[in-house]
Amino acid sequence: MKKWSLLLSAILVAAVLAGCSQKGKEKTINLAYVAWDSEIASTNVVKEVLESKLGYKVKMLQVDAGPMWTGIADGSADAMVAAWLPSTHASYLEQYQSKIDDLGPNLDGTKIGLAVPAYLNIQSIEDLNKAETASSLKNRIIGIEPGAGIMMATEKALTDYALKDYTLVESSSAAMAQELIKAYDNKQPIVVTGWTPHWMFAKMELKYLDDPKGIYGGDEQIHTLVRQGLKDDKQDAYTFLDQFAWEPADMESVMVAIQEGKSPEDAAKDWVSANPDKVDSWIKGTK
Repeated sequence: MKKWSLLLSAILVAAVLAGCSQKGKEKTINLAYVAWDSEIASTNVVKEVLESKLGYKVKMLQVDAGPMWTGIADGSADAMVAAWLPSTHASYLEQYQSKIDDLGPNLDGTKIGLAVPAYLNIQSIEDLNKAETASSLKNRIIGIEPGAGIMMATEKALTDYALKDYTLVESSSAAMAQELIKAYDNKQPIVVTGWTPHWMFAKMELKYLDDPKGIYGGDEQIHTLVRQGLKDDKQDAYTFLDQFAWEPADMESVMVAIQEGKSPEDAAKDWVSANPDKVDSWIKGTK
């Protein structure tokens, strides 16, 4: 009887120690993203699913495009859902392709280019060379963060379309949008670096300028990238990220909610709560 008592005590102690050990091993994951409205929306939705459905503690790493790709390649970040391919981030893919795992597109039908309000009588990037048009635009193209793929494409556009009198203004996604809203509300001329999906196309009548030289490429996709080795040590997260895919309308609904005043976290929670079937398809096989 004494032996059984001692054995039972040993089992209980082992169980307690194992429980404490498991409790100390918190599931964590690092998500890199750029502060574009589209990527703020998608990354927060991914964060919400990882935390509420898979039990992870998520650390958000806001960086520029270059460091985002570098972080996945060197393993300092686990994943990102913000790779615009094949054109916008082509230079980063060429540099890091052998050091990352590309899980394929999570969203189809994206586009980048120079955008203007629909009320402007400008149809093509070539029209920007007209002296009257350049003067009305104050010889400025309002851009976003330096190093973004769309900024590199616009630098090339300045050269290839001989827009030598124009300055590409570096700012941020948020600052660019505010400049656009201000000009739009006052029916003033403005040209910005634009992309879809983006809430500004849902809120304002905008149009892309024709790009006969194909500087900005055609329709693109947004891909999910993860560090090498993630499949081995965080298999459930890898499975979810591999299955994560949604539509432009989904992304736009989250972006609009944020633009109208919700925090990114609350907008993501609301979307996840309202779309259980889609979320369930993402996490199938993770448990």
